[in-house]
Amino acid sequence: MTDLREAESLSALIAAGNGDAPALLAPDRPPTTRAGLARQIERIGGALAARGIGAGDRVAIVLANGPEMAAAFLGVAAHATAAPLNPAYRAEEFAFYLDDLGAKAIILAEGVDSPVRAVAAERGLPLLELSVPEGAAAGVFDLPGMAEAAAARPSGADDEALVLHTSGTTSRPKVVPLLQRNLLASARHIGDALWLGPADRCLNVMPLFHIHGLIAAVLSSLGAGGSVVCTPGFNALRFMAWLGESGATWYTAVPTMHQAILSRAERQPEAARGAGLRFVRSSSSSLPPQVMLALEETFGCPVIESYGMTEAAHQMTSNQLPPGQRKPGTVGVPSGPQVRVVDEAWESVPTGAVGEVVIKGPNVTPGYEANPKANAESFRDGWFRTGDQGTFDADGFLTITGRLKEIINRGGEKISPREVDEVLLDHPAVGQAVTFALPHPKLGEEVAAAIVLKEGQSADERALRDFAATRLADFKVPRKWVFLEEIPKGATGKLQRIGLAKQLGLAE
Repeated sequence: MTDLREAESLSALIAAGNGDAPALLAPDRPPTTRAGLARQIERIGGALAARGIGAGDRVAIVLANGPEMAAAFLGVAAHATAAPLNPAYRAEEFAFYLDDLGAKAIILAEGVDSPVRAVAAERGLPLLELSVPEGAAAGVFDLPGMAEAAAARPSGADDEALVLHTSGTTSRPKVVPLLQRNLLASARHIGDALWLGPADRCLNVMPLFHIHGLIAAVLSSLGAGGSVVCTPGFNALRFMAWLGESGATWYTAVPTMHQAILSRAERQPEAARGAGLRFVRSSSSSLPPQVMLALEETFGCPVIESYGMTEAAHQMTSNQLPPGQRKPGTVGVPSGPQVRVVDEAWESVPTGAVGEVVIKGPNVTPGYEANPKANAESFRDGWFRTGDQGTFDADGFLTITGRLKEIINRGGEKISPREVDEVLLDHPAVGQAVTFALPHPKLGEEVAAAIVLKEGQSADERALRDFAATRLADFKVPRKWVFLEEIPKGATGKLQRIGLAKQLGLAE
């Protein structure tokens, strides 16, 4: 059996390990073995090569969550460049991303009514429509010409494997190319941090057009010889059933998903504990310590918060599994790349001091595409500026105090929204809290908070303001309060502070 850690390409990685072991699973589908997945990846490469598509060519993947999306990502990334797009995009969004990426083709499920069809027709882009044979194992599908296609030559470690865009919350989205070696390094970093092995199985509920699901759930599992259950996407009502049926040993999600899962799992304490999870992982935005502790109590296992971003092919730091230490409110210790906290002159700040987080390592993108200004601002001597503000404690654990762009500047007073969130979440009636900047004619910005109350609980603005005032300096206490049934989220389930005032009609 080839050592998984010696694999220098995605194709070699999937071909290594125990070929009879399960690799991809899905509800109500037979599993695909590791050898079966390797064959499917070869078949995808052959179908692409038959159309003249190979290393460096970008293929947009517009598929719903599930095993086909996971296999398509692996097959395209192993032979060309995978460009997964949110299938919920509108025609204008598809047009922007396809043009910006210079896509050569689009993979779409047969019979799906998507606006990408019209956009592709306008641009003369070939649509490769996949079909799933009756009774096919998870992730096995056909593409046009696949049956006649000859074997294709896989790409190598230095070839581009995946291309994604930054969120573009405050500016035009930047193109982030990631090489095969970036993806392999990140998958191994995650596997090492979580002690993943062949016996592990991840229940994936993260969208597979986002780095978190692609690398933390799918590639890290396969890279360790384990398996991944590919659900149709996050569904809090079905999560506990999936968990019970899947044999999963862990799952990874964003905090809003964890909160929704908790609301169901707390009603089924025996099922939650009986699931036998080895750990739960959280990433992509800050996990409130209150939610972390509730998850640990409900599932009876450690919750590991990690810190990742697209430019790092996901993971940068992680808390530790027992007997190692995990600290609620922190994102753990460096887990793969080098991590520093620096001042404006890029000098490391003392322990306990706040500065900007910068990283350097084999998982980090070589640079933004066709964006010399962003590269000049973000990279120096191989180090990348994350745009996050944080601090290291004496044990080397990193706390993210906020995104630099999210810091509220109230008349010169700087406020970390996360600090206010955590105080508000201590109130017994508060289920979710998101603090954000509200434009103010004199101060520049004022502190505002969006609140979702727990079911059956009540609290008014005065009660929450009085509660916050006992724990926060006066200038940090929100002046504007908005009570909602649900706080608007981005496509990946993350809460969006930037632009929230506008979304809620408060920006005028």
